[in-house]
Amino acid sequence: MKILLAVDGSDQAYEAARALGHLAPAEQLIVLHAVNVPEPAYPMMMPEVSQELYTTVERAMKEDGKRLLDRTVSILPFNTGAPTKRMEVGHPADVILAVAETERTGLIVLGARGLGPVPELLLGSVSHRIITHAPCPTLVVNRHMPALKQVLLAVEGERDAAAAAAFLAAKPFKETAHVTVLTILPFASPLWPVGISDSEALKEKAVAGARDFVDGVAAQLVKLGYKASGSVTLGDPGHAIIGWAGTTKPDLILMGSRGRKGATRFLLGSASHTVLHRAPCPVLVLH
Repeated sequence: MKILLAVDGSDQAYEAARALGHLAPAEQLIVLHAVNVPEPAYPMMMPEVSQELYTTVERAMKEDGKRLLDRTVSILPFNTGAPTKRMEVGHPADVILAVAETERTGLIVLGARGLGPVPELLLGSVSHRIITHAPCPTLVVNRHMPALKQVLLAVEGERDAAAAAAFLAAKPFKETAHVTVLTILPFASPLWPVGISDSEALKEKAVAGARDFVDGVAAQLVKLGYKASGSVTLGDPGHAIIGWAGTTKPDLILMGSRGRKGATRFLLGSASHTVLHRAPCPVLVLH
């Protein structure tokens, strides 16, 4: 699998580089840094002066970028795949998406600022755009990742399950992980009409169907060589995933987004948004 590691010099970006140690060696590892040179903010400046200033700033930022790429490569874990350093000029999100598209990468890995457990922190604009529009799965590393032995796979339906199975079939992790397949039924939430959540018979039937579904997904993952089990819970999907992760302490949350291809892409669904903002561990978003 081709992996694109996007770095910006933040602590989270360095943790993203270290997290590669838990992934299978890449067929090709691109370490990418985007140089976003600001335009001179003085409209009355003479064009030649403005150009000289831009060139000077660009040169300095490229020198810093080279040092950043060198440092990132120096801390890469053993056996992550031979890295190729790459530096491009442009807005980081545009650069990352363009490189991922042209290189046909199988996974984007990046650090994300503001993805901790504090609800008030917003998802960074660069991370948000990449997750929303990426042509491939994206691993968002929001903190140190000491291991990758327990994976929480949140699935809503057959589409999520199929995407997860296809991704996991490629054996993306260095070691065999235990996968907990979790689905959430939104009973007792505003998603259901008044009175529906009071029907115990309906609830029991829905839970039984959901249990069959997750057990079937888990059985499929077992055939792929994983340890897997299924679980069902009730509540608001995003908050339920966060609550489950807070209790079970997975090393990684694996989930889908509801984005579409091309110009009709939607923003991330509310569940994905909630998880990305509050996740207590790295999150891998499938597409």
